[in-house]
Amino acid sequence: MSDIRIGISGWRYGPWRKDFYPKGLRQDSELAFASRAVNSIEINGSFYSLQTPERYVSWRDETPDDFVFSVKGPRYITHVRRLKEIDEAIANFFASGPLLLGDKLGPFLWQFPPNMKFDQARFAEFFERLPRDRKSARDCARHCAERLQGNGGVAIKGNAKLRHAVEIRHESFICEEFIKLLRKHDVALVVADSAGKWPQYEDVTADFVYMRLHGDVELYSSGYTARALRHWKRRIQAWSTGGQVEDAKLILDAAPRRRKSRDVYCYFDNDQKVHAPYDARRLLEKLHLDFHLLTEPGVVPEVAL
Repeated sequence: MSDIRIGISGWRYGPWRKDFYPKGLRQDSELAFASRAVNSIEINGSFYSLQTPERYVSWRDETPDDFVFSVKGPRYITHVRRLKEIDEAIANFFASGPLLLGDKLGPFLWQFPPNMKFDQARFAEFFERLPRDRKSARDCARHCAERLQGNGGVAIKGNAKLRHAVEIRHESFICEEFIKLLRKHDVALVVADSAGKWPQYEDVTADFVYMRLHGDVELYSSGYTARALRHWKRRIQAWSTGGQVEDAKLILDAAPRRRKSRDVYCYFDNDQKVHAPYDARRLLEKLHLDFHLLTEPGVVPEVAL
């Protein structure tokens, strides 16, 4: 059975208050509310700055037992250093606490800037550096900066698998070499709907699929129509059963290895006009995945009071 996760990218947005979030809801209760309206959230604060172990633990503890987070990798690695001389930066990230999400930790998302071109050798080296399980992440974190040493950020046992997904925004990535590299390292190519602004391809390159829906017509702003949601529902159903839709837009014609199922993670990032949480709810309903959620928009769960 595949695990299908539909959610939102981030949860702390001013325009959502008194709309998706009920009037009077405390800001420190917004995660508790949102995590009972969708079944996954993409943490994007980690993109802008390193978070703390205490913050990851609080996020873990505020959410339901079967909840899952994805975690966005730091822009310092992807946008500032542009994958150059990043050994300590990667160690710092894993030392900062994402492993403390425990069983609620889903994939790591690595988003690259629109002006960054594909460099096969650089990306191959990056993929080889990425830890693929908790043990290798703990080993990586040992090389962190002195200020992070002993902070408890990797104080978790076990050796659960770690997953990684890559979102690209430059046309140079549209080449067979990139898809083959992703498949070699079992890294997912993000299926990114950006209202036509950036490349959107649907090559399956890992044992899971990662989607980011930034807006159907207008980037970050427009909502998804019922027809558009049916389009994505059909794709999610095909991917979750290990297959691919016949009209998939592909870079490489060669099909991925057939599987009985694939996990799917889908995040709505059209947050500017408060579409994201409602679109996520509607897609969950279309996939009949809303039966276990604990709240409806506008209804405050007891935990958030």
